[in-house]
Amino acid sequence: MTDLSVEQTAIPGLLVVRLPVHGDARGWFKENWQRAKMTALGLPDFGPVQNNMSFNAARGATRGIHTEPWDKFVSVATGRVFAAWVDMREGPSFGTAFWTEIGPDTAVYVPRGVGNSYQALEDGTVYSYLVNDHWQPGPAYPALHLGDPDAAIPWPIPLSSDEAEISDKDRKNPVLADVTPMKPRKTLIVGGNGQLGRALAAAFPEAEVATRAELDVTDAEAVAAWPWNEYGVVLNAAAYTAVDLAETDEGRRAAWAANATAPALLARAATEHRLTLVHVSTDYVFDGSSAGSTTDEAHTEDEPFSPLGVYGQSKAAGDLAVASTPRHYVVRTSWVIGEGNNFVRTMARLAHDGVSPSVVADQIGRLTFTGTLAAAIAHLLSSEAPYGTYNVSNGGEPTSWQQIAAAVFELSGRSASDVSATTTADYFASAIAAGKPISPRPLGSVLSLDKIEATGFTPEDQRDALRRYLEA
Repeated sequence: MTDLSVEQTAIPGLLVVRLPVHGDARGWFKENWQRAKMTALGLPDFGPVQNNMSFNAARGATRGIHTEPWDKFVSVATGRVFAAWVDMREGPSFGTAFWTEIGPDTAVYVPRGVGNSYQALEDGTVYSYLVNDHWQPGPAYPALHLGDPDAAIPWPIPLSSDEAEISDKDRKNPVLADVTPMKPRKTLIVGGNGQLGRALAAAFPEAEVATRAELDVTDAEAVAAWPWNEYGVVLNAAAYTAVDLAETDEGRRAAWAANATAPALLARAATEHRLTLVHVSTDYVFDGSSAGSTTDEAHTEDEPFSPLGVYGQSKAAGDLAVASTPRHYVVRTSWVIGEGNNFVRTMARLAHDGVSPSVVADQIGRLTFTGTLAAAIAHLLSSEAPYGTYNVSNGGEPTSWQQIAAAVFELSGRSASDVSATTTADYFASAIAAGKPISPRPLGSVLSLDKIEATGFTPEDQRDALRRYLEA
């Protein structure tokens, strides 16, 4: 009896699993699928939803090469098979073949897009496969001729012999040169009209962008009806970010719908369809009262939530919802600057117009340029970093809003001294006196970047990024 093990093959993602078989005079027993043990050894946690059995009456029954848009875990219940696989996915491994014999002591994990086939070596062989999507009649998927010369599969029972039983359909499958490779699942950007959405569209040029008119992620029926089986990654850049208006009756409802309900609906879809969900969070989930004003006190990813206002509360609820789906990245950021109207653009305009503003000097943090944020998200996905929460902002020494404004003035040809300092308390008093809605702000917004840097991504210094941004 061998120990449970998982082996790599020449086809990326195709894994051979060696199964311990316990036998005596009565027969044998094996754990054919054992989620905890197998995933611990590197098998993907692929979430099977259906178990299919194929009975092969006589030795020589030959099936395939079939490519379906789901993952499979194949084995035999009785008998033995010679099994072969060909990579039908678009990319450098297209056409790569691998084969092995499968008995009671062997199983194989077959990723989506890899063509699957086998030949029964004994009468009465029962071939079993777990799949992580429900089979439906109708759609046609790529198939390959069993005798394709490029794959060159060494079938133990020659395909031309009378013993090889092959369906007419499989005899008519195309050769590799005539096969259209299976494309990878698509990436969907939700909230593509905002500052971050535009940066994500630039970083993921092949992704689809869904506006709210196309997909209202606050609508449960609309989310449920979306064809999620076509997608592998969802980038959620949709959010209600009018921090002060969120304190009004109408704004409160809108904030909770966009920042809490929508992420919960996307998380449900991600779990059901095995999607990777990337969700963007905020420093507003913390109160910033006792941490976040220096790099030594920076907010870490595992700090408990303590939001002050409606915006932060709704975003914290969204974070909790997204964390419930297995394949998720919550990317927490601060002081976002991108295309369109934002603090930096406003200060640059005031500098140009000859205005000398007063800006709060007791809120401390770092800017996050949307290009940096999009690049960090692309890095997490491409590097297959462990799922979870990651802080992302630009790097460098933390600054106040007043210091950022002064830097913008200097870069715009004005004196830094033209920007005077005020306090958050005085800013609040002025807003309240003017009858404007106002939301509490965290004073300390510095995010620890240790975790994202440990994955190999080092954000650009915020002052260097600011200079480039204003020069563009």
